[in-house]
Amino acid sequence: HLELRVPEQGHSRVLRCHLIEARLGHCVPPASPPQAPVPVPRQVIKKTRFPHWDEVLELEVAEAEVGEAVLSVEVWDWDIVGKNDFLGRVEFPLDTIRDPTKGWFQLLPLPSTSKDHRVTWGVPHPIPAGKEPGVLPPHYYQPLIQLLTEPIVCPGQPTAGTALAVLEEVTSGESRQDVATKLVKIFLGQGLAVPLLDYLTTRELARTTDSNTLFRSNSLASKSMEQFMKVVGLPYLHEVLKPVVNRIFEEKKYVELDPGKMELSRSRRISFKGSLSEARVRESSLELLKGYLGDIIDAIVGSVEKCPLLMRMAFKQLRRRVEERFPSAQHKEVQYFSISGFLFLRFFAPAVLTPKLFGLRDQHANPRTGRTLLLLAK
Repeated sequence: HLELRVPEQGHSRVLRCHLIEARLGHCVPPASPPQAPVPVPRQVIKKTRFPHWDEVLELEVAEAEVGEAVLSVEVWDWDIVGKNDFLGRVEFPLDTIRDPTKGWFQLLPLPSTSKDHRVTWGVPHPIPAGKEPGVLPPHYYQPLIQLLTEPIVCPGQPTAGTALAVLEEVTSGESRQDVATKLVKIFLGQGLAVPLLDYLTTRELARTTDSNTLFRSNSLASKSMEQFMKVVGLPYLHEVLKPVVNRIFEEKKYVELDPGKMELSRSRRISFKGSLSEARVRESSLELLKGYLGDIIDAIVGSVEKCPLLMRMAFKQLRRRVEERFPSAQHKEVQYFSISGFLFLRFFAPAVLTPKLFGLRDQHANPRTGRTLLLLAK
């Protein structure tokens, strides 16, 4: 829902775009200046399907550019798990705008690769009053949900031709994370997330002959478990890691173990006795890293009762399946390695490495703090 105004006179015109509101999803609306890839600063509205921005953007357009300029308004759904979702776009060739232009406009998918956006896109048509877009009633999506959940709800049936099995086979590496994210959300909504993970991990176990390679690839099973932990375990992750991560950011200690990367001149500034040797820098760095890491391990070990029930159920089922697949005494530890591989390598360690991506910090770390986080994650 927006209003556009473009004055007809003047060597340079100021396009006034009033972004009022939208419907569907918690959205981020960037409006780009004509023929420029740099987005205008945006306002984020969280946790609502009916965001109300009431934000006015003013963009200067030269008189000579009005005939070619196009205003593009895009709406995105911010998602802490996986990539942000593109919800739609509407484009306005400036020479077609009649002042003022106001109303609800239908968001359309990305245009084709045609160079002439006007032919591909056309001029947006206002949505008639009372016909604003909305999410369809749940029963419209039920056939798709039934198709996806069939092998979970009816486990005795052959799985080779099911939608889940076919989806697993045809999903490429590039789109696997997106598919896993969507599947986890759908099955969580149906209360079937743990059975979904059991189904996918069991299929991968059946294909694995070497226990040392178990869940090492970015398969649909591995990606689904990874996305499941992010959705279900994010508040738990924050409770465990945030105190230590915040302290690392606030203390800004210089930490380095690689002699080739040590900046002894930097170390000199923090010493009252002149330049420090590589051995001294390494010794102090080890002490700091062990302190941080000890606090992280203590926080994790002491948080067992706070670990979400769904995560514990998923890991219990995973441990049982791995034990069934590799029952010999020489493989006794594989059942534990499979869990720690997910819990540490795909959950705790990535959050330590890039806290912003997990909502632990508002900004990325500076180079010094980033190096400390990298060494801790390793």
